[in-house]
Amino acid sequence: MRVDKKDLLLYAVTDRSWLGSHTLYQDVEAAIKGGATFIQLREKNLDEAHFLEEAKEIKELCKRYQVPFVINDNVDIALTMDADGVHVGQSDMEAGSVREKLGPDKIIGVSAQTVEQAVLAQQRGADYLGVGAVFPTGSKDDAVEVSQETLRAICEAVDIPVIAIGGISTGNVMELAGSGICGIAVISAIFAKPDIEAAARELKERTEEMLHISFKLEK
Repeated sequence: MRVDKKDLLLYAVTDRSWLGSHTLYQDVEAAIKGGATFIQLREKNLDEAHFLEEAKEIKELCKRYQVPFVINDNVDIALTMDADGVHVGQSDMEAGSVREKLGPDKIIGVSAQTVEQAVLAQQRGADYLGVGAVFPTGSKDDAVEVSQETLRAICEAVDIPVIAIGGISTGNVMELAGSGICGIAVISAIFAKPDIEAAARELKERTEEMLHISFKLEK
């Protein structure tokens, strides 16, 4: 396994729209200090040169803290700057093609909304799945909502780790107990908060509590 389940506990996806006076580097470091266990660099509006420059800096930061670091969507940039891997959506590139480009040692995450998509992604070489949106979210304009039943069905249908994404906060994370996920992915629940480190710390504690309840429910 190229990714450990425990590394997917609190998966933070960057968003520069809330930066304010900080740099993205500072915000990512605060998230890691608070307990983020995995970082995905998501940049929709940066040109390639600046994206590459930023990716290299954050890669070094994650390496220092021993936190896995992947690039959202851009397989070529992930390859160029030797990221730990890439996360792709259904429309970006299918997992088999990504695996061919990146080779056997890199982490590949795939977004899935249905059992069929999830099973296919696993067959094509995905290491983990991001399933959502599990709650309404403003962070992604094209987010499709996924029911709790579908989330559970996906977790049961695959052997690879599954994380939930979409509208998750400290207020609703407990609702995911018993779904079969091993962690959560968030954007605004960390990066939109005035104290990123504290937000990450509280969210990690709540997620661990949720997983503990899940463990009891499974017994």
